[in-house]
Amino acid sequence: MFSSVITAAINGMNAYRVTVEADVSDGMPIFSMVGYLGAEVREAQERVRTAIRNMGFTLPAKRITVSLTPADLRKGGSGFDLPIALAVMAAGRMLPADKMEGIFAAGELGLDGSVNGIHGALEMVSRAASFGCHTCIIPADNLMEVSLLSEPRVLGAHNLSDVLRYLKGETGCLTASVPISPEKFYTLLPGQAYDTDFANLRGQKLLRRAAEIAVGGGHNLLLIGPPGAGKSMAARCIRTIQPSMTLEEVTEVTRIYSIAGALEHSDGPVVLRPFRAPHHTISSAGMAGGGSWPRPGEISLAHQGILYLDELPEFSTETIELLRGPLEDGRIIISRKSGSFEFPARVQLIASMNPCKCGYFPDRTKCRCSQRDVRKYLSRISQPLLDRIDMCMEVRQATYAEISGMLDSDGSEGKEQAEREGSDRIRKRVELVRKRQQERYIQEDFSINACIPSEKIRIYCPLGKEEEKLMEEMYESFALTGRSYYKILRVARTIADLEGAENIGIRHLREAAVYKMIDRKYWSL
Repeated sequence: MFSSVITAAINGMNAYRVTVEADVSDGMPIFSMVGYLGAEVREAQERVRTAIRNMGFTLPAKRITVSLTPADLRKGGSGFDLPIALAVMAAGRMLPADKMEGIFAAGELGLDGSVNGIHGALEMVSRAASFGCHTCIIPADNLMEVSLLSEPRVLGAHNLSDVLRYLKGETGCLTASVPISPEKFYTLLPGQAYDTDFANLRGQKLLRRAAEIAVGGGHNLLLIGPPGAGKSMAARCIRTIQPSMTLEEVTEVTRIYSIAGALEHSDGPVVLRPFRAPHHTISSAGMAGGGSWPRPGEISLAHQGILYLDELPEFSTETIELLRGPLEDGRIIISRKSGSFEFPARVQLIASMNPCKCGYFPDRTKCRCSQRDVRKYLSRISQPLLDRIDMCMEVRQATYAEISGMLDSDGSEGKEQAEREGSDRIRKRVELVRKRQQERYIQEDFSINACIPSEKIRIYCPLGKEEEKLMEEMYESFALTGRSYYKILRVARTIADLEGAENIGIRHLREAAVYKMIDRKYWSL
């Protein structure tokens, strides 16, 4: 007898329909599987056979053939166990075959018949309706992540026997997913709890200002200064002022983490913006994603969040340079002989570095590097990559009075100032600025200033006569590139938004230009 069950295979970032066909016929007792199967799928026959036996059923002593179509699409992962078991049991007349019509199934089977969590459940369920399915049966462990979807109907299974009872008409066997409405979603967001806070960053008033601008507009930021100045701490504080994600962004990020196997099922969806800080020994494949069958890398895992690279020049040149495309396009395309795979990569790059190998240039009382050594160290960061970084901030060593909390960097009382400018207060201003941008770009396919395309700069960053003249002078005086010119305008747009100004003014342009020109102090040596 023949039967079939609909499931899906993850290829890159997308789920594709797979039909599991089973046939039980007379012949030598054998269990064979075909259809371009990965090693973990080929092992499924042993898990399925043992799980069915431990559920109290006996497979017929006949020829069992299982085919996963289409045959030219590779099937990987352990999510095929459940649909294979259901197709075989339906073909063996252990359950009604007609009950599987319109049912999507995916799940890994334990030898005792338990249904365990899988990777990519959110993407699979989101595509199930397009496969012609009205109901999805998945592991109960994956119910939290798919609660972000309002349709189709999703049921969670703890073991194979519960699924069989449900297909035979019993009720209450499976747990139904309860979709989260957009209104309810924001009430479920946890409080921002971090072990760092801008209130603990003594002094560094200018650095706090630069961080607020960077996050407010989603701009890339490079911190350069001596060791111990607070670069790493400031970078980790920046994550505490990130704005909340929308329901669409949470769904997108959770989908990536689910496919990458980086999602803890018990924690549910990823509701806080990602903060990824890979070590400088990471490979190019680990950064961009890769493998024979590519999976998301660190850049994609930082999508809609922060990618923090500490000690930037210590990363390999190949790894650093591959950032150029994603920072510009917001995506990564990996080509293999099996096809091209596109991964999302809309990240905010925060990087920190020392100005030389010893870290103390240009303080010649401490720095012992020669001019040639300094140039060689800085040359690890190419000009094309620097062009893609919107802001550069020089982090100076704080004085004892600032570190002890006695004074702030502007000479005011430091303790009171630090308490007023904690992360909570800064984040509220950032949220307000992001809201202004969302309202401004409501008709566009971007929502932050950093993503304004060059062809629309004149629309959203118009300049008056005086401002136009200033930009012309800076363009000629500092030999700006076209990319740098647009970067300054985007940052100036964010500074104006922070002040609630409708148009970009002279002071906004000057401040934006300062952030873009600091790198020339070092790279023009």
